Amino acid sequence: MKVAIIGASGFVGSSILEEVKNRNHEVTAIARNAKTKETVNWIQADIFDSDQLAENLKGHDVIVSAYNPGWANPNIYDDFISGSKSILEAVKKSGVNRYITIGGAGSLYVAPGVQAVDTPDFPKEYYNAATAARDFLNYIKEEKELDWTLFSPAFEMLPTTTTGRTGKYRLGLEEPVFNDEQRSILSVEDLAVVIADELENPKHHQVRFTAAY
Repeated sequence: MKVAIIGASGFVGSSILEEVKNRNHEVTAIARNAKTKETVNWIQADIFDSDQLAENLKGHDVIVSAYNPGWANPNIYDDFISGSKSILEAVKKSGVNRYITIGGAGSLYVAPGVQAVDTPDFPKEYYNAATAARDFLNYIKEEKELDWTLFSPAFEMLPTTTTGRTGKYRLGLEEPVFNDEQRSILSVEDLAVVIADELENPKHHQVRFTAAY
């Protein structure tokens, strides 16, 4: 399978890259700052240039986006929305029908009609990014032709030194997946397993889903 990964040099994107590569898929890694690495075709690209990005995406079976404009970016809301829309436009122009994108956990429902981002305890430092991810989710829900999937991570992204790759997880849709301690947690390596499993055996079509231990 030919897989293009946008944002492949980031925290989440690099883990997805390693997982997909280790499953012997042909990978194109797309990032602002391309690297040179055996078995991976690195391409430096500007995600805001949808025409050029579309050219880079043509010929792939699946496109995965782990785009993140940076948590310290003072314009994170605007950049997330405009960047995500530009990537979506490029995917459609490329002719590739299968698209998996990473969103945020803040739009998961923690009570009937209540999303996590709207609760009093939601971390203020993540509010703008979470709101952008929610607004893009609402935007992509209107896309009826492309076979898209949006993945919302667990609330807690465990560092690599905590659990590493276990290959185990439980799936959910609109509500977070909690463990026996009422925590929604998943390592970045197991997030990559979730995404790789989805691209190999698609189960979620034009919907959002989530996963945690």
